[in-house]
Amino acid sequence: MQKYIVVNQPEKWNFSIENITVISSQDYLTNPQFSLLKKARIFNLCKDYNYQSKGYYVSLLAEARGHLAIPTVKNMVDLKTLKLVRIVSDEFDDIIQQSLKNIKSREFTLSIYFGQNVAQKYKELSNLFYKHFQVPFFRVKFNYSTKWNIQSVKVISESEIPDEHLESVQQFANQYFSKKRYDTPKLTKSDFDLAILVNPNDPAPPSNPKALKKFVDMAEKMNIYAEIIEPKDLTRLSSFDALFIRQSTEVNNEAYAFARKAQQEGIALVDYPDAILKCCNKVYMAEALQNANIATPKTIIVHKENLNEVLATTGLPCVLKAPDSTFSFGVKKAKTEEEFGALANKMLKESDLIIAQEYCPSDYDWRIGIIDGKPFFACKYYMAKGHWQIYNWKAKKKNEQDGDAESFPIEKVPKNIIKMALKSAKLIGKGLLGIDIKVVDNKPMVIEINDNPNIDFGVEDAFYGDLVYTEILTALKTRVD
Repeated sequence: MQKYIVVNQPEKWNFSIENITVISSQDYLTNPQFSLLKKARIFNLCKDYNYQSKGYYVSLLAEARGHLAIPTVKNMVDLKTLKLVRIVSDEFDDIIQQSLKNIKSREFTLSIYFGQNVAQKYKELSNLFYKHFQVPFFRVKFNYSTKWNIQSVKVISESEIPDEHLESVQQFANQYFSKKRYDTPKLTKSDFDLAILVNPNDPAPPSNPKALKKFVDMAEKMNIYAEIIEPKDLTRLSSFDALFIRQSTEVNNEAYAFARKAQQEGIALVDYPDAILKCCNKVYMAEALQNANIATPKTIIVHKENLNEVLATTGLPCVLKAPDSTFSFGVKKAKTEEEFGALANKMLKESDLIIAQEYCPSDYDWRIGIIDGKPFFACKYYMAKGHWQIYNWKAKKKNEQDGDAESFPIEKVPKNIIKMALKSAKLIGKGLLGIDIKVVDNKPMVIEINDNPNIDFGVEDAFYGDLVYTEILTALKTRVD
């Protein structure tokens, strides 16, 4: 296989490398000789990898020509997304902390040349960053608060390498280009392209960063190309075959717009717009559960004309819910008649209908995860410390905002809980659902049907591990097929 180093200006290339041809980016992009090459490895050392720059097009056309490019376009995009860099580096955070622990200043810059640093003590750390991003020359800036954090990542050109580093870089280059094998992934065609919608500003995201990373990693193992996208990427949705929504869903936010567009364009989807419309409205759910004879706490739909009748049904304390409340937002508890009147009137200014339920205290709620009618995880969510709900957003300490969780095998969950969860899921249809069930006086009752249940690393996957992720990805694959 022929090897080529592609740079912007070959005449300014400072390193002598045997058996490798140095060519200009202009030549590689425009000379028909290179487009006709059958086997080639392209080392793209252009000074700029920004979108639609020459450096970007070198790797893009290399992939189109069947050449093996380092870095790939995917590597370039990954390195530009600081959030993704942080998610990836979370995997080796302990090595970051260990490697930098003796640095006295609050800032540190790690220069990585062909996967190495001029200081041997940073060899392992440099290699880990290169292994994940495979860009020849780049710098990682760290800052220290309570620990070392990544502040920025910047690709650099050959001209930005300090003179005192050039001798070492020449040595690194000779070692690097003499290798027979590289850690570049093979150019295989994925079964399909999956967009995972994430809102970086989500106050209560349904998946934590490690879970998102897990989805991407498991997708790769299943020959699925997965990419994290954000609400601003709606115009790009048509370029994907499937959409998995991992931001909080509301009828009036971007998640619904993405789901609706995906449905209109025949893109495989989890979860459907109908599920968002139904699950995000407590009034609908109260009516549907009642009609299906599924036990719930005593519930009444509240409006301005029946305010005086509510407490006769629910008693006190009474729980009031806004129709579109999620993650305990918009859920209030009234302890007295006066408090009930004040809260209900305030909430009825925002919505013509709200929900009132009897207060059913318990130490925990069951959450049964269901994908396309099949239970695939089970958890107990315990109430937040000193609070009556799983989430306590008013807690002063962040680690006290939510309660503990415990994961169980499906066969260890009481059969009446699973049966009730499956019956409730049928009200919504296929998709990813989380059914919340309380048990009070040995009587199970449905509290909530969630269209976008949490899949957090270390919580919902604590018992079944990777299977939780593969079940969802398999469901998406089935939709694509």
